[in-house]
Amino acid sequence: MTRRIIGLLRASHFGPNLLVTFISLFFAQLYWWEGPALVITFGVFCGQLVVGWSNDIIDYQDDLLHNRQKKPLVSGQISLKLLQNVLRMMLPLAILMNLFGPLGFVGGGLSVLAIGWAVAYNFYLKFTIFSWLPYAIAFGSLPSCMALSKGQTPELWMWLGGALFGTAAHFLNVIKDMDQDQASGIKGLPQRLGTKASVVTAIALSAAAVTVILLTFTSLPVAAP
Repeated sequence: MTRRIIGLLRASHFGPNLLVTFISLFFAQLYWWEGPALVITFGVFCGQLVVGWSNDIIDYQDDLLHNRQKKPLVSGQISLKLLQNVLRMMLPLAILMNLFGPLGFVGGGLSVLAIGWAVAYNFYLKFTIFSWLPYAIAFGSLPSCMALSKGQTPELWMWLGGALFGTAAHFLNVIKDMDQDQASGIKGLPQRLGTKASVVTAIALSAAAVTVILLTFTSLPVAAP
């Protein structure tokens, strides 16, 4: 049982999943007290499980082709049937937790939309020149849905900074499998640009995100002593 649980966590891309979950906790605590913040964070975590598990299911044949033993499906740590079954159970839970939780229909709807875009990446967009778009929308939506849930307009640094960082993360994430992806005919924007151009693009996007955040906060009025 423990082996399967660990395998399921690995199949969820647990490192990035945990990072996104902690980022959601940080923003949730800016707008909500501890109880609702934890519920919001759990909803985001469920959504990330859906995204990660669907990714490994869709990539299973390609992972087998390249013998990616670090993937729990390829190594046999978990079965394809098990992963499909837990995904079927997690998908409605993720939707319910976001739509009917503290985020409400507006903020929760934006969160569900971000999950949908991420799953669309797994199924289709990763093969196109618009492979970056789900990352931009998902990362831009994460802090923004918290503000919308409180009836506030998301600030520029939230959605634009998030979108830029998310797009940079896409380029960096692809680099490790660049050659294998190109051999498999996966033609997202990073694969079309190549490794060097993707690294440069990721650095430029990250710098732009930092600039947006810094300009936003330095332009805030200073309170009188």
